[in-house]
Amino acid sequence: MKSKIIVDSSANLYQMDGVEFQSVPMKIITSEAEYTDTPELDVVDMAKTMRSYKGKSSTSCPNVGDWMEAFEGADEVYAVTITGTLSGCYNAACTAKEEYEDAHPGAKVFILDSLSTGPEMTLIAERMRELILAGRSFEQVCEEVTEYSRHTHLLFSLESLNNLARNGRCSPAVAAVARMLGIRVVGQASSGGELEVICKTRGEHGALERIVLEMKSHGYDGGRVRIVHSDNPNAAHRLKNMIEAVFSGVQAEVIACGGLCAYYAELGGLLVGYEDAKAPTV
Repeated sequence: MKSKIIVDSSANLYQMDGVEFQSVPMKIITSEAEYTDTPELDVVDMAKTMRSYKGKSSTSCPNVGDWMEAFEGADEVYAVTITGTLSGCYNAACTAKEEYEDAHPGAKVFILDSLSTGPEMTLIAERMRELILAGRSFEQVCEEVTEYSRHTHLLFSLESLNNLARNGRCSPAVAAVARMLGIRVVGQASSGGELEVICKTRGEHGALERIVLEMKSHGYDGGRVRIVHSDNPNAAHRLKNMIEAVFSGVQAEVIACGGLCAYYAELGGLLVGYEDAKAPTV
């Protein structure tokens, strides 16, 4: 039986050792250019171009055919998508699941709505790999990774809200005020998969401190952390050091943003995925 893990590219994950794996690209679209979120994309150049761009922009998720193509050849598919409240990605993947299983009798496809994005999706995909390599059955992988996803979380720190405002994710007035006052927004992915603002801080250090406090209040006590940055490696490594100074048993990695996350996080943004102390082990 051939197993395969598939994510959409908002996971910032383009390869995975030890298992069959594929990232299905999202797209960022402006009136002047179209950016496909693959490893070849110059993400920093795109983000710098978007900073000065004044026109309309949008994102496009993989369609049913894109998912079907990614499933091809696999007997057991495990897919995780960006939150369904912000994208049609999950619905497209579910439609592709039905069509693929109909066309390939005996094939099994599991689609998990992460209710999140970015590094939280990475944690979930990593757990899928562990369970597959541990020899779990298809049904066991589905059950155990779903339970694990209930104990993963996402925090973010943004210094610009322009692209969120352009796409109706926040008020343009709020974005303008934040830009003028140099305010960084700290937020989270809610249990329903929406992006929620927790607080506004002046300066980067205050935002990093607040992230550590929020992690602690949500049950983090050591374990896996994935820190994704949009052309801001210094802040990402500072945050990693702060987390390691407060908690023991930290397993942290710093990762650069892919295209989709860089579009929303913009230059300087950080996204943090982590598991809480109740997260089950393999």
